[in-house]
Amino acid sequence: MSSSSQSNDLKNRIIFTIFILAVYRFGTFVPIPGIDPEQLQTMMSGNQKGLLGMFNVFSGGAVSRMAIFALGIMPYISSSIIVQLLTGVSDYFKNLKAQGEIGRAKITQITRYGTVLLATIQGYGLSVGLQSSANLVINPGLFFTITAVSTIVAGTMFLMWLGEQITQRGIGNGISLIIFAGIVAEIPRALVTTFELGRTGAVSTMMIIGIFVLLVGTIMFIVFMERALRKILINYPKRQMGNKMYGGESSHLPLKINQAGVIPAIFASALLLLPVTFSNFSFSDNDAFLNISSFFTQGQPLYMLLYASGIIFFTFFYTSITFNPTETADNLRKYGGFVPGIRPGENTALYIDKIVTKLTTIGACYLTLVCLMPEFLIANYPIPFYLGGTSILIVVVVAIDTVTQIQTRLMSSQYEQLIKKTKFGK
Repeated sequence: MSSSSQSNDLKNRIIFTIFILAVYRFGTFVPIPGIDPEQLQTMMSGNQKGLLGMFNVFSGGAVSRMAIFALGIMPYISSSIIVQLLTGVSDYFKNLKAQGEIGRAKITQITRYGTVLLATIQGYGLSVGLQSSANLVINPGLFFTITAVSTIVAGTMFLMWLGEQITQRGIGNGISLIIFAGIVAEIPRALVTTFELGRTGAVSTMMIIGIFVLLVGTIMFIVFMERALRKILINYPKRQMGNKMYGGESSHLPLKINQAGVIPAIFASALLLLPVTFSNFSFSDNDAFLNISSFFTQGQPLYMLLYASGIIFFTFFYTSITFNPTETADNLRKYGGFVPGIRPGENTALYIDKIVTKLTTIGACYLTLVCLMPEFLIANYPIPFYLGGTSILIVVVVAIDTVTQIQTRLMSSQYEQLIKKTKFGK
């Protein structure tokens, strides 16, 4: 592939990604049939805190508009969590994972089936909750239930397909970019709301300045932690082939502090959203829902404890399934590499595992701090949910990963062009 064709390929991928995200944003404004928009606006105006607020963030505001993408991509993420947990404990899923490409295709298929099941359950819960709210549904009954569930499930599966298309034919991770786009699209409204609170005197000017200083500081801290690496020195022995000596170079094995990226925060948030499903989305008149929601409001000890526990667990779990110290040590030994002072093989694997465990501990603490610190402010001050730690983390990390992929493709194109020029010069 020529340099110009690679550049065109990158441009086409970026345009394709933007087009898909535009389709997603359009879908967040297409309402579920049979809902009174005025009643919906009245009901949602006082329900932007707690789990419902978090759900609305990840759906790009689709919940507040009760659109066809109201469930967002969360059923797919929940299904992925279940399948990945099974991969760690079930022999059947372990065998599938060991089968390579065929096994991964089967796991992907199972994840999709799980998405349909979860979306159907959540869609039914949503339809029941909507009908339980007075005057919200124009013609409640079986027909509305069937229509709403079918529309919601179809919307979720279409959204999952859009994410897969971005991953395959666009730039970046499609699922993460869809969540990213939803959050970013709602940030201007959050800023307007914050400034309006300052204008009316609900929040002092100094508090608003402090919030934005904290916001900038948090972003800088996230960028620093995501770029931070622990480099392990790797030496390669000298080898004589004929009259020439080869090898003897040194390189580094780079290990990120946060190997799991934004996945732990998304997974932990997805688990916290499950109680909404089981309470049948009864937003107003269901006492059980109100009691459950009260425990999952920002600042509540149970909410903070479960959120922190989920982030820490998924940080260690996801790192363990994506990075294998034994496999890394075997690859080093295969190519003659070794860590100075450490015997190749099992000792090297233990050494790398020890370092990864320490890094993962630091990464888990970092993710927990970033995700929970702004939640205390949201709990005590009328700050929009979109400025929460999880939202900031997702936006920054996904932006970094996407820019990195673009830079990698550009560098690949430049290297190929340089190699061709060198060959031509010869």
